[in-house]
Amino acid sequence: MADFRPERAEEARRRLGASLAEQREANRRWQAMVRSPRSRGALARYRSVLGPPESTAPRTIGDLECEALLWPLPLWPDLRFEVLAAPDGAVWNEWLVRAPGVLRAPEDLLPWSATVDEVARAFAPVRPMEGTAPTRWRLAFAAQGRPCVAEFTYGLLQRVSVDGTELDSGRPGA
Repeated sequence: MADFRPERAEEARRRLGASLAEQREANRRWQAMVRSPRSRGALARYRSVLGPPESTAPRTIGDLECEALLWPLPLWPDLRFEVLAAPDGAVWNEWLVRAPGVLRAPEDLLPWSATVDEVARAFAPVRPMEGTAPTRWRLAFAAQGRPCVAEFTYGLLQRVSVDGTELDSGRPGA
């Protein structure tokens, strides 16, 4: 991540209370584990470094059956590190995902904070609506008994209206 945002990576290191030498040593140990000829599989490495996952669940993607393992992250409490593993333990994918239950109310939907898929899952059932341009989508749903419409550009949340009033920074009518 330091390749794209070195200033954010530096701030994260400081927030974790790690020195530059400690960061380099942690990276050296990780690289040694990954490149060792006697290396454990990727899933075993994640378990040894991150500890037991916060949760595991079976997941079906198309016709593939796998297990989704989630770990909490101290820097990003609203996210989880997710590993998708095959039945034989091979890791198919590893990435950051939204923590379950983070999106509960329309006020949780801040601009650029969620994707179409996240909002659709958090507030199911939703009704897709026509967007105002080819790269725009809208979803209608009810939250806490109130009618809502979320608008997206390229799949990223741009704004939300509740009862016809646009939310601004999470505050109705602001």
